[in-house]
Amino acid sequence: MTWQEILEDPDVARLEYRVESDRWGNLVMSPPPSSWHGDVQSEITTLLGRLLPHGRSTTECPIQTSEGVRACDVAWASRARRNSTNRKPVFTVAPEICVEIQSPSNSLPQIMERKDWFFATGAIEFWYCDPYGGMHFYDADGPLEQSVLCPVFPATITVD
Repeated sequence: MTWQEILEDPDVARLEYRVESDRWGNLVMSPPPSSWHGDVQSEITTLLGRLLPHGRSTTECPIQTSEGVRACDVAWASRARRNSTNRKPVFTVAPEICVEIQSPSNSLPQIMERKDWFFATGAIEFWYCDPYGGMHFYDADGPLEQSVLCPVFPATITVD
């Protein structure tokens, strides 16, 4: 199935799972995230919106990768990159910043695999938040001490 077909399928819309696709268009489902995950996702989105006002942050951002459509937990895209999608249902070039929040169902190797997919699709930075709120920043060459695109982003996310 194409991503547009998946979005328009009423049976898929009723599923209580996060839906992605593999490289052959088959559905890949995972359980919904915890409330902590949602709180962290919201906090990162809010911070990105405030710290990088010349673009937009979004959650559950669908990105067409070599492995199918994968949704990163949070993404930030400049106006130019957002406009280049022409309101398509999926990013064919990844947003500049792709963020994953590590859930109990994710292993670090799985997170790093997603990092590779997003870089291969055009991301400039990949961030992940560990289960303790620690932020880890990467560019295509490897780990960074802090984000280059948003150097004032906090090293730890705290939610009450």
